[in-house]
Amino acid sequence: MPRLPRVGCVYADETHWWWIVPADSDYALRWPDAAHYATGAVLPDAPHTDRLPTLIHRPSGTVPYTPPIPLYLALCRVTGTTPTWSRPVSA
Repeated sequence: MPRLPRVGCVYADETHWWWIVPADSDYALRWPDAAHYATGAVLPDAPHTDRLPTLIHRPSGTVPYTPPIPLYLALCRVTGTTPTWSRPVSA
């Protein structure tokens, strides 16, 4: 986390970490196999139980997101994956 320019909300359980990123952060990116990009996350109204992830990092500001490109590049580096773009990016 120290290498990222900003870290948003991060949740964890015993085996996984969840990073909150802006919608469409999978556009033109092929995330490393060790990562799973999931959409439509919903925070439950239920009280915390051992089965739910725990918030392990809360950002100091009001933006809950981690910038996706630095996170993607950090994950590629940690997993030894070469960054690849799955689709051409147009400006």
